[in-house]
Amino acid sequence: MSVRKTELAIVGAGPAGICAALEAASHGVKTTVIDRGEELGGQLIKQTHKFFGWHKKSAGTRGILIAKKLSEDVRNSENITVLNSTEALGYYDDGTLLVETPQGIDRVIGDRMIVATGASERMILFPGNDLPGVYGAGAVQTLMNAHGVRPGQSVLMIGSGNIGLIVSYQLLQAGVRVEAVVEAMPTIGGYAVHASKIRRLGVPILTRHTIKEAYGKDQVEGAIIWELDDSWNGIPGTEKDLKVDVICLAVGLSPLAELLWQCGAEMAYIPELGGFVPLYDENMETTRKGVFVAGDVAGIEEASTAMAAGRLAGLSAARSLGKVPDDEYAKLKAEILAELEGLRSGPASAKIRSGLAKMREMLQAVQAKELAGGEPRPQGVRGERDCAGSNSEEAVGA
Repeated sequence: MSVRKTELAIVGAGPAGICAALEAASHGVKTTVIDRGEELGGQLIKQTHKFFGWHKKSAGTRGILIAKKLSEDVRNSENITVLNSTEALGYYDDGTLLVETPQGIDRVIGDRMIVATGASERMILFPGNDLPGVYGAGAVQTLMNAHGVRPGQSVLMIGSGNIGLIVSYQLLQAGVRVEAVVEAMPTIGGYAVHASKIRRLGVPILTRHTIKEAYGKDQVEGAIIWELDDSWNGIPGTEKDLKVDVICLAVGLSPLAELLWQCGAEMAYIPELGGFVPLYDENMETTRKGVFVAGDVAGIEEASTAMAAGRLAGLSAARSLGKVPDDEYAKLKAEILAELEGLRSGPASAKIRSGLAKMREMLQAVQAKELAGGEPRPQGVRGERDCAGSNSEEAVGA
């Protein structure tokens, strides 16, 4: 087992992790980026649609092209070492990060760490949900946009958030029939522009509907959907039988926060941010000193926001290492915070703003308790000893 020492270890090479690495490296920080994927970019490498968002964050550019540019910048940086096809296995109290590389198990010891591990797709329970042909929307995107494989001939999409709507359009582009998009809520969850595109192509979006069951012998052969009443119960007699061979679930994401549980960061369950998230300050630093966060692991948002938050985490880590003077840090930080405020300013981000406000209140309560002598954690806040890192309490985008 070899030991790799670095000033900054970053786990995750999606938009947040890459931007954190580039920002830190630009200030002379020796940075090691760890990612399980073969390519850098995370979810960006399968996003063929053009981005909305702040003009500084590549609005109007396709995600795959953003990933390509960021990857090139990383490869051209003499301060960044990339460990791809590498899994982060665990974090230890002495600051050691155990990783599994293609060559075997290694130890990475960083003076600072940024966790940018992203999120996992949520699943929902229904009879037949274990049949071959039931996919998460991210898996469908990977099949089509990364590997050029159509998942099937006819699809039922569950969920009308941006992810569900965008993947539906990409399925249509690939020649796959989308029978319907069903949404349990009374209104469509994603942007109207995405909904309008698939509606113009003849795809119905059925609100207050959900899947009742999937059926098939060896794989999905069809699905039964039905309407929901005001109590979220299915209404007998409203069932519709759709002949599909794929059921695609786009029902939300959950932060992948296992490393943060392991390192002892204070965690809180905040539904508006996607589930259990770390408490972190305006510098993106968690309650475990020297451990920073960025991207969906800190709360489910858009990729443009993840990139800006990644820059802030990288900048803050560099400053904590003495690489950035205080006056320069204050100027750059103010610019990034203004960018984040702009990205979160629209009505679609109201839930995010509410969740962030809750998180800051909880952080302030934790800090106040610590100053008062380490009294019990405020309600809703949990640490490593309270929970083994499971998101099991969570109920069922970008």
